[in-house]
Amino acid sequence: MLELIHKIVWGPWLMALFLAAGLFYTFRSKGFQVRGVICWWRATAGSFFSSAQSTVPRREQLKTACTALAATVGTGNIVGVATAITSGGPGALFWMWISAAIGMMTAYGEVYLGMISRFQDKEGNMMCGPFVYLRDLAKKPGLAFLYGLLCLLCSLGMGSMVQANSLAETASYSFGIPKPGAAVFLGLLTAVMIRGGRQQIRQAAEKLVPISAGIYILFSVFLLFVCRQSLPAVFQEIFREAFRFRAAAGGVSGYGISLAIRYGLARGVFSNEAGLGSLAVLHGDSPGQNPKLQGMWAMFEVFFDTIVVCTLTGLVILCSLKEKGVLTGDCELTGAALTSWCFSRYFGSWGFYLVSVSLILFAFATIIAWYYLGSQALCYLMGERNKRKKKIETIYQLCYVSAVIWGCIAALGKVWMLSDILNGLMALPNITALFLLSGFVIFPEDMA
Repeated sequence: MLELIHKIVWGPWLMALFLAAGLFYTFRSKGFQVRGVICWWRATAGSFFSSAQSTVPRREQLKTACTALAATVGTGNIVGVATAITSGGPGALFWMWISAAIGMMTAYGEVYLGMISRFQDKEGNMMCGPFVYLRDLAKKPGLAFLYGLLCLLCSLGMGSMVQANSLAETASYSFGIPKPGAAVFLGLLTAVMIRGGRQQIRQAAEKLVPISAGIYILFSVFLLFVCRQSLPAVFQEIFREAFRFRAAAGGVSGYGISLAIRYGLARGVFSNEAGLGSLAVLHGDSPGQNPKLQGMWAMFEVFFDTIVVCTLTGLVILCSLKEKGVLTGDCELTGAALTSWCFSRYFGSWGFYLVSVSLILFAFATIIAWYYLGSQALCYLMGERNKRKKKIETIYQLCYVSAVIWGCIAALGKVWMLSDILNGLMALPNITALFLLSGFVIFPEDMA
C-alpha cells in the first residue's frame, strides 16, 4: 500500500506542480535569477567580499544562510546526484541545472511571503513560514494547520530518523563504529544541541556547513583539476545527452533528491527544498527586515546547493567514469559507493574517508536544522495561549532525540517511504499559497 501511495504522490503531476510554480515566478520576475545575477550575488555571498556597510550584521546573516543550507545541503548532494546520473545518463545533470534555476524563484517567493507575514510571539520568538502566510495572508487556516502538522511529522521522519540512519550506516561501514554506540553518541549530541535553543542551532550550523561543504568542494575542485583534460568531453556529453528522453526523465527526478535533489537518493525530496516552504521557516530568525534581501539569499542557497555542490559531484563522477572508460549505464556502483569510488581512485583511502566524513557532517547538520523546522511547526500548532507549551516542547524534544537514536539502529525501509510521502504532501499547501499569494510578492528592480 505504501509503495502505491508513494508512486501516486511522487508521480509526474507533483513534479509538474513544482516546475509550474517556479516557471510562474520566473515569468513574473522577468527571469530575475538570470537577468539580476549581479544584483543577487552582490547582495548575498558577494557582500562578504565587499567593504561596503551592510544593513544586516554579516555574521548574523551568515548564521541564517548556514541554517538554511544545513537543511538542504545534505546526503542527497552526494548520494542522490550519483543515482540521478546512473539512472538518467550524463544529460541528467543538465536538467538538474534547469530545475535549480527555476526553483531559485520559487525559493524567493516563499521566503518573501514568509518575511512579510512573520510575527513575534509573546515569548519574543519569531514565527515565520507557510503556516503563517497561509493563515494570515491567504486566510486558509485549514491548510495552515495541515502544513504545520506535516512539517512536524516530517521532522520526526526525514529530519531525524532517516538522516540518523544514513549517519550510523556510514560510521559503521567506514570507521567500524557499532550502530548502538553511534546511536548513544548522536542522541546525546543532538540533545545538547537542541536544548541550547535556536541560537545554538544557528551557531552550530554556522560552523558545520562551511567546514563540511568547504572540505568537499576543495577536494572536488582538486580532482577536477587533475581530470581537466576530460572536462570538455564530459560537458559535450552532458549537453548531447540532455534532450534524450531517458536523460530528461532522470534529470528532473534527480533534481528532486533532498532536503533537491533528494529524489536521486530515492527519498523523494528536492535537494534544495525550493517549493517545500522550509526555507521560509528557516529565514524567520533573520535580523534583516528587507524581504527582497532575504528572498535573494534563498536564491543563493538554491544556487549553492544544486548549481555548485551537486554539479561538482556530478562532474567528479562523470570525469572519473570517462577516464576509466565506463559508461554511466553500465556502472555497477551507485549512490555513495560510486562517489566514494571516484574519490578513492585519486586520493586512495583518503578519498573514501573524505566522502564518509562529509556524509556524517552533512547528515548531522540536517538533523539539527530539521529540529528547528519541527519546533517552529509545533509552536504554531500549539498556539500562543497554550498553558502546557513548555511541557509539550519538552515532550517533542524527547521524541526527536528518541527518533534519532531509533533511526541509528533500526531498519527503516517503510519509514523512508513514509517520509517521502509526507514530504510530497507537505509541498502541496505551500505551492497552493505561492499561486494564491503571488500578488504580494515584489521582485527587485532591474539592475543596470
